[in-house]
Amino acid sequence: MREYNTDTTSDDLLNDLSGDIKGKVVLTTGVSPGTLGGFFVETIAKAQPSTLILAGRNEERTQKTASAIQAAYPDIKIYTLQLNLSSLAAVREAAATVNSWQHTPVIDVLVNNAGLMATDFSLTVDGYETQFASNHLGHFLFTNLIMEKLLASKSPRVVNISSDGHRLSPIRWADYNFSNGETYNRWRAYGQSKTANILMAISLAEKLGPKHGLTAFSLHPGVISTSLGAHLDFSVEMGELAAVDKSLGNAEGWAEFKWKTPERGVATHIYAAFEPSLNERNGAYLEDSHVADPYTNTIKPWATSSIEADRLWKLSEKLVGKEFQY
Repeated sequence: MREYNTDTTSDDLLNDLSGDIKGKVVLTTGVSPGTLGGFFVETIAKAQPSTLILAGRNEERTQKTASAIQAAYPDIKIYTLQLNLSSLAAVREAAATVNSWQHTPVIDVLVNNAGLMATDFSLTVDGYETQFASNHLGHFLFTNLIMEKLLASKSPRVVNISSDGHRLSPIRWADYNFSNGETYNRWRAYGQSKTANILMAISLAEKLGPKHGLTAFSLHPGVISTSLGAHLDFSVEMGELAAVDKSLGNAEGWAEFKWKTPERGVATHIYAAFEPSLNERNGAYLEDSHVADPYTNTIKPWATSSIEADRLWKLSEKLVGKEFQY
């Protein structure tokens, strides 16, 4: 098997995995133009998946991505889906829509890509801290509600886009809502939500891998300039981020970021979604298009624990008001 690294590009992955992409049905969340999700679906369209389901909160932006792909690749079936991950009711509605589609009985790959980063404190309509709710709880509920269509696939796979930002916080079991703002730090809240993405993939792998053949992975795409951080004043926020890293003793508090181009950033998306050899590493956390080494500083112990993963699964079931027995 070819080895990849931080310089690997999306075209490198397409060259190797086009046969694994062709004919697949792929649902991706967060696909607006100028985002990694948008670049991911535009890239894999070159390899002729049979169907792309593009899910996003903003219908107009989602449609722009859909229209661009449809114009370039008219043979691909493309469907758009309105999905507001910050509302559990809206998530249930979106899942019901997908489940009602007779034209798409099977989903081969679900890429939970949508996310927020370091937003001001707010609570969702359901009363949960917005980053935790949008980045994790919404995806947790959506994924499980459409699970029947995933399990209808011969090789179902779920990919959660996390971040090395998970280093900023484990799950705050007694204070996941940051005391309704009193203890809030935008970067710690982001870290908690990204840790949750990793733990959810572990749980999916453990609960649905042995009996149903589902594989699940999480990943850090790298540091890429996208619209994700457009709301931030980095002249201020970079200092706040460094302060959190320094308080935790993370090397990143004293280091400069190594930036990636979108072509390099989305490579790990493609690797996670389609690389067949990953079946032997179910539940793994990936970076630079390979499995991250848990003995380095790149993944924190709180994001590798099956016990933490199961605790989060039970908490998430409680918060979304539904149990999922697998």
